[in-house]
Amino acid sequence: MNIVKHGLLFSLSLTQIIMVQGQTAEEIINKHFDAVGGKDRISMIKSIYTESSVSVQGNEAPSTITILNGKGYRLESEFNGQKIIQVYTDRGGWTVNPMAGANEPKSLPEDQYKAGKDQIDVGGPLFDYSGKGNKVELQGREDGAFKLKVTNRDKISTTFFIDPSTYYITKVVMMATMMGQDMEITRSYSNFQKTNYGYVLPFTIDINYGGSFNVTSTVKKVQVNKEVDAKIFDMPK
Repeated sequence: MNIVKHGLLFSLSLTQIIMVQGQTAEEIINKHFDAVGGKDRISMIKSIYTESSVSVQGNEAPSTITILNGKGYRLESEFNGQKIIQVYTDRGGWTVNPMAGANEPKSLPEDQYKAGKDQIDVGGPLFDYSGKGNKVELQGREDGAFKLKVTNRDKISTTFFIDPSTYYITKVVMMATMMGQDMEITRSYSNFQKTNYGYVLPFTIDINYGGSFNVTSTVKKVQVNKEVDAKIFDMPK
């Protein structure tokens, strides 16, 4: 009886290994975009605007993100009456951060810009990855999720974790430089909801900055294809 039992367990494990090995990175990526709305629908997105509540060490703050696809990304948050702005465009980036002593607009360092500029694309670095010059490598599974390593033209690597049951991205891990220090940033995604446009987005995002501190963002409102004035991404003079 034990021999039959162990044989059955071995057969099931072997089947699971074959299923994992049988799926290519391309197939997993295609299933992901099918799950969140389809490539055709995503390709018609011109802009995404979100309003969120951000929690940092027990403090709540309003936050907005405006993305003009392929052109610009603008994040605004307000803590204790101080407004923080971070902008990436297809040409460069800038920031205003009074909490870090930068009360006037300041250009982003090149390494920080390269690490964050993928945010101007609403589909992210996986969407049309080969057309963007990105390289994708399937690294098996970790904690049950498919693990995909994406390396862009600037040699910046980001690791995506995709749930095999939903094909949603549940976690993204990358290295970045903050305050002159290299750290691993982990974004965990949950509470997935379909927008009125039919595009599925995570409404809860937990960000861990190298174990130093956590930020939780809860989306309150989403507008797809809202009219956006491209001038909001221009660095004030």
